[in-house]
Amino acid sequence: MSALTEDQTGRGGRPANGTATTVENPPHPAVPRQPVPRGPATAGAAPSTTASKEPATSATVSEIPTPPTTASAEPASSTTVSAEPASSTTVSAEPASSTTAPEKPTPAATAPEKPAPPSPATDHPAAPRPPITAVTTVTPELAHRTTETDVFPTRWTRISDTRFRFTAHWPAAHPFFGPVDDRHQDPMIVGETLRQASMVLAHAEFGAPADTHFVMWDLTVSVDPAALLLADAAEPVEFDVVCSEIRRRGRGLRSMRTTMEFRRAGRFVARGTGSTGCTPPRAYRRLRAGRLNAWNTPVPLLTGIAPQAAGRSRAEDVVLAPADRPGVWNLRVDTGHPVLFPRPNDHVPGMVLFEAARQAATAASGLRPFLPATLTAEFAHYAELHSPCRIETEVFDDHPGEVTVRVSGRQDGASVFTASLTSARPARVRSLS
Repeated sequence: MSALTEDQTGRGGRPANGTATTVENPPHPAVPRQPVPRGPATAGAAPSTTASKEPATSATVSEIPTPPTTASAEPASSTTVSAEPASSTTVSAEPASSTTAPEKPTPAATAPEKPAPPSPATDHPAAPRPPITAVTTVTPELAHRTTETDVFPTRWTRISDTRFRFTAHWPAAHPFFGPVDDRHQDPMIVGETLRQASMVLAHAEFGAPADTHFVMWDLTVSVDPAALLLADAAEPVEFDVVCSEIRRRGRGLRSMRTTMEFRRAGRFVARGTGSTGCTPPRAYRRLRAGRLNAWNTPVPLLTGIAPQAAGRSRAEDVVLAPADRPGVWNLRVDTGHPVLFPRPNDHVPGMVLFEAARQAATAASGLRPFLPATLTAEFAHYAELHSPCRIETEVFDDHPGEVTVRVSGRQDGASVFTASLTSARPARVRSLS
């Protein structure tokens, strides 16, 4: 990993909420595979089958079109973990106006009208796949990040056509996914790693072209915060991936589910599952007609709440602004943030909304730190850049020793997303006086 760049620290980056000059997910150049010496961390037996089913709740990390249902799923191999029923894992978009809700792609819209550019991992979409024992390096292009230090998966091995084993590095210090207190790493890094690994596999193993727009329709993460200690940050993280519900678009990929189990030094850390959809550029332009140039208009930067109230250490990382009553905030959109907006976007990225849910849960519960053991969310619409988005919360403490916060985002009178985060309450220390 290289040292932090000016782009990551926020120095010398794009002016906050200024005019952008490029578009999100531009075609990446073809990147040849980069085999690395096989080490003890990546060799060996097939992954554990304990990556069991997760309850299918939903979240997103990127664009959010309605999941396609016209293509039949590929049968999973006999060694894969059974996928959750699609009906229980996919969130249907609420009825809304054509300017806020993504349209369900029709069969004619799903086929590319012309040959797509190659995947970033191959020189040609039909290039031979590496042997099962090959180890492949993750590049920023594959993970859709602009700097190496924002890429958490480092390499992977293909175990079978639908099973993979990754090695990841979760740094003790990161300009955004930094420690939440003086003992724990940020649990949100698990969801970001799952998101990146899903896109890596979509490109490198399933033929998604370089200019594909990705969406995670649903995401569920369960974490053992006690296994996210800063003292263990130097230890690599290994995680097994099972791909299921695979739907093809020609030789490319239309959608799939990834289920992952994370371990560090043999100890369980987290488990997650998410469903990833792939939208060709031409279909995306139809979905976002009239909104594609939104990034070219500056977005007013609201004054954020106190960083400590949001569970952050830096004011520039706060994504909530004060609203008119307790438990409610306005979404604060900083299009110049080097991690949340690594590239210009025509809407608010799902990663920003998921972070808003975590910050709102922290502010509403009053827990310092708020260490979510479970995180789920459902997304119904794109969050537009230039319309106010209200973040509302409800706090539930029905179960002793833990608190659950339900978060919802509303824009233009419609629901944009809902989320649920549960954290253990810190044990009370009895006074000796």
